[in-house]
Amino acid sequence: MTPLPPGSTIGILGGGQLGRMLAVAAAQLGYQTRILAPDEEAVAAQTASSYIRADYHSHIVLDEFAAAADVVTYEFENIALAPVTYLAGKVPVHPAPAALGIAQDRALEKAFVAEIGGRTAPWAKVETRADLAAALVEIGTPAILKTLRMGYDGKGQVRITALDQVDAAWEAIGQRPAILEGFVRFTHEFSILLVRRADGQMVSYPPPWNQHEDGILATSTLPAPPEIAAQWGEAAALAGRIADRLEYVGVLACEFFAGADGPVFNEMAPRVHNSGHWTIEGAVCSQFENHIRAICGLPLGDTALTAPTVAMENLIGDDADRWAEILAEPGAHLHLYGKGASRPGRKMGHVTRLGR
Repeated sequence: MTPLPPGSTIGILGGGQLGRMLAVAAAQLGYQTRILAPDEEAVAAQTASSYIRADYHSHIVLDEFAAAADVVTYEFENIALAPVTYLAGKVPVHPAPAALGIAQDRALEKAFVAEIGGRTAPWAKVETRADLAAALVEIGTPAILKTLRMGYDGKGQVRITALDQVDAAWEAIGQRPAILEGFVRFTHEFSILLVRRADGQMVSYPPPWNQHEDGILATSTLPAPPEIAAQWGEAAALAGRIADRLEYVGVLACEFFAGADGPVFNEMAPRVHNSGHWTIEGAVCSQFENHIRAICGLPLGDTALTAPTVAMENLIGDDADRWAEILAEPGAHLHLYGKGASRPGRKMGHVTRLGR
């Protein structure tokens, strides 16, 4: 792959905070960025070179977007697959649509990972209420019912603790196709953030210990506890096999449970990831810069820690009102996403703390 020279234009699908931070990283390397999103409030537009507010499904819009970009990427995986596939016929798109298609379908994702030797929770695809009842008998309770598509930060899923909860659970997810996952006993949750170039070169970051509240990531801390460190190699190897099989380009995030028998794959995200926000100050080269480097064919950056300890805290809802207090804190690095009104569950920013 011939490196894309500075001054080229990177198209970014999506106008959220991940696009915002990608645009900052791109600007530091001398690239232009062009955001395409349908959102009235697109915080990525505040840092990008240009912004188009339009529907993803208009071929006229997509043709113009492709013509103005040298490479295209996306900042979230719930975008429809069709527009991404259409764009890939006109301009290089990284990661490729194949990775997006697998990540958008939980059944495809689980089957794909199992095929290449990954360890998953016991699971079954559920398309009807009868399927759910049968799957519960086979897998047992407790279990988690997750919609097949969409859903993040705890949305689109419900926990089932008894067989008589079939009807309530099926109604709770809107009677949509889903997967039922058996309960996994684990000590910690962690993620592998891997970066791959088109020529197969890969680097990965040390795994953070991720702690969630109400289904939303609350903190990521490094170095990880011994239980995670012991499973780092196996988890990173699986992430590498996923990336190679998909001929992946860019940052790939894979989430894991630290189980008694080794790492249990939970899900993957074909994009930069919330559990990698700590890398902006906590790693020599951030996940955002490394994503830009990968999709532009540049040498990948150093993923080593810049401090003995690193901790990232998500600022959810009115947590962001603590901005003055955080700014007065030694060793704290505040990132606010430029969003309007805060509300419960809305990611308004994050703070990364570097320890000595």
